[in-house]
Amino acid sequence: MKKYSNILAAVIFLAGCGVAANAEMRGEIIVKVPFGFVAGEKTLPAGTYKVSRLSNDIAGPLLVTSADSSIGVFVLPATAESVSADNPHVSFRQVGGERFLNSIQTALETYYIPVSHAGLMEAAAKLRNSGTSAGGSGSE
Repeated sequence: MKKYSNILAAVIFLAGCGVAANAEMRGEIIVKVPFGFVAGEKTLPAGTYKVSRLSNDIAGPLLVTSADSSIGVFVLPATAESVSADNPHVSFRQVGGERFLNSIQTALETYYIPVSHAGLMEAAAKLRNSGTSAGGSGSE
């Protein structure tokens, strides 16, 4: 009976090692973002975020979750490519006062996140409206 318990313990240990290796292989990163930003269709506040892949499919969805609150959003990369990077990070595209999540680079892959056309148009409209109201128009 002891022989079977040793085998069971070894199987459980190996399974645990596989789970830990799988998490590392997925290229999860934690980033601190000092400003609010748009990811997918959701505006997220400044804070610390964990970015993780939901499957082993490089083109599969990513989950961006806040370490500070229970906020999270799924993003679907437009393209992804395998890389070997020493500096995992995220980058943003700024339109007016809005920052849009643009890419995510992990130690293993770079994901390019599409920015919605509607979101860009809305940010550009806000920028135009704030520019015209700030200048004012007077009559002579």
